[in-house]
Amino acid sequence: MKPFCHLLALHAYVPDTVLTNADLAAVVDTNDEWIVSRTGIRRRHRLDAADNASDMALRAARGALDDAGLLPAELTHVITATCTPDVLSPSVACIVAGQLDTGPVMAFDFSAACSGFLYGLSLCRSLLAQDHEAKILFICAEALSRRVNWADRSTCVLFGDAATACVVSAGSANVLAGLEDVLCLSDGRQRDLIVVGGGTSSRYGLGDPVGEDFFIRMQGRETYKHAVRSMVQVCEDVLAKNGLTAADVDLLVPHQANLRIIEAVGGRLGITGERVFVNVDQYGNTSSASIPLAIAEAHAQGRIRPGCRVLATAFGAGLTWGAALLRF
Repeated sequence: MKPFCHLLALHAYVPDTVLTNADLAAVVDTNDEWIVSRTGIRRRHRLDAADNASDMALRAARGALDDAGLLPAELTHVITATCTPDVLSPSVACIVAGQLDTGPVMAFDFSAACSGFLYGLSLCRSLLAQDHEAKILFICAEALSRRVNWADRSTCVLFGDAATACVVSAGSANVLAGLEDVLCLSDGRQRDLIVVGGGTSSRYGLGDPVGEDFFIRMQGRETYKHAVRSMVQVCEDVLAKNGLTAADVDLLVPHQANLRIIEAVGGRLGITGERVFVNVDQYGNTSSASIPLAIAEAHAQGRIRPGCRVLATAFGAGLTWGAALLRF
């Protein structure tokens, strides 16, 4: 079956401010060798003090609309994947829709952490099945530096800020890529392995000091094992479902969380070397924005050309994970 969910445009935004490993070594007990050997990360971007997730989202959204040649008033939906919204309500999607002056649209946020882009593609496909005339602005925006505990060297070195935006429709003219298939899963029994704090379980009164439960917490070793196993399995499943094998994949774009995980997943799938895209060294883990940021960069570098099949896979808090096949 031919794809009916198409990406018309994909635009990425990263803040100008860069935090190198040397910068982090000045504020926490770490060093460049320790970070690189364990994660592969050398630098990450941090949003300005005056900005929030919605500001990054708006910049990415305007770029995507320009690239697609679409006016905000032509949109029918604005959806945002984020685990770091400006506020619990209104949603980042509503804030961005208002700033774009879209007029009345269906707008909402959802949270699937680092799997957000894949979950969002699944949502877009479902929305287009309901309304073939829909034009969806799909945003991934993460201000993770606002939820990092800068005293915890095991997590503060991992994350960066970024936003991406796609314009998605059922139309098949002038498309960037078609969604061949997407498969998303979760296991809430493992919910404590990765936690982004700051919700109603963080009970603070006015003037109370903020505790560690306000920030990102992670059980690294257990997360690694679950991440590799789950991503490999879901990739194999989505390929088999579509009568494909790893040999049919031109480029693997894994969630950019940790170089060790990326290499382990690629190695077990038999996809290695230039067939795996890596930019975790430049941006760190940008959660839901990670895969679309990597795809945008790979496309700009000529690593993705017309006809290429991309296999994207991610794993995140929830636990959530998934895989998608995109044909460019």
